[in-house]
Amino acid sequence: MVGVGPPVCAGQGDSHPLMAAAGGPGPTCVLGIDLGTTSVKAALVTGTERALAQSCSRETLAHSDSLEAGPQGMEQDVQKIIRALNECLAALPQQQLQRVTHIGISGQMHGVVFWKSDKGCKWSESGTGPAFEPDKVSHLVTWQDGRCSPTFLSSLPLPQSHVSLATGFGCATVYWYLKNSPDFLKAYDAAGTIQDYVVAMLCDLKKPLMSVQNAASWGYFNCRSKSWNTDILKKSSFPVHLLPEVGDPGSIAGRTTCAWHGIPKGAKVGIALGDFQCSVYSCLTERTDAVLNVSTSAQLTISMPLGFQPPEAPDPSSAITYFPYFNGDYLAVAASLNGGNVLATFVGMVAQWTQELGLQVQESAIYPRIIQAALAQKHSKLSVHPTIFGERHLPEQLASVTSIGASELSLGHVTRALCRGIVENLCSMLPVQHLEDTGVRRILGSGSALARNEVLKQEVERIFPFPVVYGKDVDAAVGAAMVMFHSK
Repeated sequence: MVGVGPPVCAGQGDSHPLMAAAGGPGPTCVLGIDLGTTSVKAALVTGTERALAQSCSRETLAHSDSLEAGPQGMEQDVQKIIRALNECLAALPQQQLQRVTHIGISGQMHGVVFWKSDKGCKWSESGTGPAFEPDKVSHLVTWQDGRCSPTFLSSLPLPQSHVSLATGFGCATVYWYLKNSPDFLKAYDAAGTIQDYVVAMLCDLKKPLMSVQNAASWGYFNCRSKSWNTDILKKSSFPVHLLPEVGDPGSIAGRTTCAWHGIPKGAKVGIALGDFQCSVYSCLTERTDAVLNVSTSAQLTISMPLGFQPPEAPDPSSAITYFPYFNGDYLAVAASLNGGNVLATFVGMVAQWTQELGLQVQESAIYPRIIQAALAQKHSKLSVHPTIFGERHLPEQLASVTSIGASELSLGHVTRALCRGIVENLCSMLPVQHLEDTGVRRILGSGSALARNEVLKQEVERIFPFPVVYGKDVDAAVGAAMVMFHSK
């Protein structure tokens, strides 16, 4: 892994205190959990080869209307998230769960959930052993929440952080409640991301513990000093008692206080991590690799040189964001809002046009046909700037099509140009020259949109002057487990 020593199987050897509980000598397991935006995934990883033994995924179906923020709000019911988590664990083999010595947990970043520290959950017996359910817990206000308008954000004090504040960030959401619904906050004395909540419940932490990765994603956190902007926050009456303690990613937050779905009491639980960092960790093996992920959105990620420190203040016009990684390292990320969702919108448009012409074609039938048509057109002078969803650094800049010639209006030409535009847009955010300067030698291609689109692959290979390797798919749950292999 990047900047990390050779992998060692967590808790290997007969002397491990959990061995008796784990049914005697045998391969110990590490459990990785990812609490994503739409689904929960649990992965059991075993042995020195870090082999994926079992995994299970469940849709959370947790979207919930916001009483305070109305249509701008984006909230999730924590009961439903934990129910999906319990279903995942119940579906994994008991024999292997009993051999779990370490648990790594990642999840969606930026969001915030509030709870009462002494009444955060209720433990009860389930079919597969003890499990917890949320008790005095708020909804999760997610990273997609839109209640903090640009005007509201500009009224807040300027953070001392390398990350620009945005709606959906934990501290911005707390400020919103402070201004619009102060009584709401009085009911709680603890807060964190959804993954911090789960760690706090498993280890019975009176004060939540948060990794630098998630703290940076909340805003008002200085990564250099690894501390909250407490002075700035106190001056504006921010409830600083809600801020979690902060620790290093990869460290241990505590131990399970009782058995959990067959996992023995006393299993070590890592401090909760960011899903983005864990996704990268699951596939990035060399510093000279760049990770290109195209799923709904698209990201191009590289490791920054050892000792790199982000700038003191953010550059709002910059397309690159620096994410704290592991062992003090940083990732530079060009995170585009335009990826597979652009192709999906294009397919939807074609389907709508055919319907308006009185014809009926399923979207599922259109996708393979436009890819086939584009494979027949190796070149297209047509130029598509595909940013129909804007970009965080250029929210006003929408899509455009130029160099339209009469001979290049076929579906094949347009699809080819669209795929090229998606890759070129990412390249404009993190140019090839920058990749070469930082020593990149290989591109790791991943993500659902890239995996099933041969045209997109061709354009990636045409635009990047490096070998491209596919199939090393990103998996945050596996990444969270792998981090625990290196934990002390």
